[in-house]
Amino acid sequence: MRYLIKLVVILFFGSITVSICNAKDVSVTSPDGAVTVTVGTLSYRPYYTVSYQGKTLVVPSHLGFLLNNGEVGAHAKMIRVTRSLKDETWNQVWGEDETVRNHYNEMVVDFKEKSDSQRLMKVVFRVFNDGFGFRYILPHHDKEFCVMDELTEMNLAHDAKAWSIPSNRTEYFEGTYTADLLSKKDTVCTPLTIEYEKDLFLTIHEAALEDYASLNITPRAGKQGVVKLLTALTPWQNGVKVYAKGELKSPWRTMIVSPTAGGLITSRLMLNLNEPSRIEDTSWIEPGRYIGIWWSIHKKQHTWEMGPHHGATTEHVKRYMDFAARHGFSGVLAEGWNPGWGEGEQVTYLQSYPDFDMEEVCRYGASKGVRFIGHTETWGRAALLEKEMNEAFAWFSKMGIRAVKTGYVGHLFDGKELAKSQYGIRHYRRVIECAAKHHIMIDNHEPAMPTGIQRTWPNLMTQEGVRGQEYNAWDRRGGNPPAHTVTLPFTRGLAGPTDFTPAIFNFSEIVKGTHPHSTLAKQLGEFVVIYSPLQMAADAIENYEGQPALTFIESCPTTWSRTLVPHGEIGKFITIARKERGGDRWFVGSITNEEARTLNLTLDFLDEGATYRAIIYEDGPDADYERNPYSMTIRQMEVTSKDSLVLRLARSGGAAIRIEKQ
Repeated sequence: MRYLIKLVVILFFGSITVSICNAKDVSVTSPDGAVTVTVGTLSYRPYYTVSYQGKTLVVPSHLGFLLNNGEVGAHAKMIRVTRSLKDETWNQVWGEDETVRNHYNEMVVDFKEKSDSQRLMKVVFRVFNDGFGFRYILPHHDKEFCVMDELTEMNLAHDAKAWSIPSNRTEYFEGTYTADLLSKKDTVCTPLTIEYEKDLFLTIHEAALEDYASLNITPRAGKQGVVKLLTALTPWQNGVKVYAKGELKSPWRTMIVSPTAGGLITSRLMLNLNEPSRIEDTSWIEPGRYIGIWWSIHKKQHTWEMGPHHGATTEHVKRYMDFAARHGFSGVLAEGWNPGWGEGEQVTYLQSYPDFDMEEVCRYGASKGVRFIGHTETWGRAALLEKEMNEAFAWFSKMGIRAVKTGYVGHLFDGKELAKSQYGIRHYRRVIECAAKHHIMIDNHEPAMPTGIQRTWPNLMTQEGVRGQEYNAWDRRGGNPPAHTVTLPFTRGLAGPTDFTPAIFNFSEIVKGTHPHSTLAKQLGEFVVIYSPLQMAADAIENYEGQPALTFIESCPTTWSRTLVPHGEIGKFITIARKERGGDRWFVGSITNEEARTLNLTLDFLDEGATYRAIIYEDGPDADYERNPYSMTIRQMEVTSKDSLVLRLARSGGAAIRIEKQ
């Protein structure tokens, strides 16, 4: 079912509120007792600490704000504590799991300033078995006020290895995640993934980013080995971080805690901290596989703008639709269908180039069971899209278009504000809401970092915000390194669906040394490993024709009932197993970095007593990403839940497996 259904197991048993004076510290513990958050005041400054299985993770860390009219939390006392709990199971419209358990204990702590202002600040803590989140609530203000700084700290008890990209030198989040000690890092974007100790992994991020500024973190070495993690909100150009009026609710500040790196991937903490769907009828939201006139443009074989090599022509798109219909793809994307790509052209989304008949293309696609996927590149002109989107989305919807890829190539929105500032966050939300009104799904490129908003607005299907496949076409530094896609699931992938655009089958070069640094089998494995409900097989259709490897992609779903991570090490290798919705098939992707390795995949996730057929697409015996990337074998074997598969992965190689119940 595509309707969002809540299956409530245990609702609130009621809440307990206690008024306190001169209180000692108060604590809240996860349902299983593993995670404990303790809150109090030190010299009248609010703080919190966190422990996991009795071991201190977060040492005293301050809470508060600097507003335009003074600091909140500079001289405060706790006046009230409210406790509650919740245990429910809800269904995802689409996702990596069909059902999600939302089980936490909550503690709301009210602080009151002792100064003349008597200002109030609520902090809501929710503690799950796999981590915690907290958010601020500042009571109603009649007049607009400004957040000049959020003073939140998350101070770790000791230094540790962490993977991140720098905030100040990474446009559109399109960077390579690198590992170093936290104390040596500059201000970084989140998610920030940390190997805190052997068998203890952390990820710091945020959830439910709405009408606020995006989170960045500045590490600073503290005393006695402590590493202080300071909040650095993305500002408006005038230095203000957030404009607010009425009640201010911050995003949730989150930490996932897991004994394995794979546990970070299967955590649903961030989704649980977002509100349920605001779209009542979700039957029009359709995950799926698609192809597009995209890679051939990046490879300089076609152009975005109209001309002798224009990619988005009526006949060219029809040819792609014929291929899509033959091979089970639900949509075809064509960038460059509208004016605005050529020098001096006026951008608009309300008409197409003369050599592209939008209505004929959509009619032809419908006759084949294939939908056209729209594209609205703004070049950073957010205001232009807002001006035209209601009329454009209505036009798209009338023609049967159900998905639109938005783009924002431009350093500043409207020439003045950063995309991940509050200005940009407000724009992205307007687009999502307008699209929902017209039954349009969104694939957002050059986005803010995802924070789980897709639970609330499930028409926000996937987002870029990643150094994607296109770098393997034209990057002068040689493209993405072999470790890139075995790092992304543990970093950028933790923020949400990632439009990386996998499945390149032809590794020819237009820039010497720049091509996918992988084997063909790894490209198939990435189709499973890197999750997106709208998953693009990114190569030109000429490179898929007659290729046996395409049979795996033709059968691979993009929404799942269950996801497992049998094994993986950040930056080294990863294996992900996913079960299809509404069926018994499993799909497995396994990929490695520049080192060849042999992995043993235990099949204990299969139904006990059942017999399955495994179709294994894997690196050939002589495969090597530098010397022989195309070598691949396909084999079949009968398996049960008691069996294991030996996967021999070449250097930067992989495997893709389809397992069907007999």
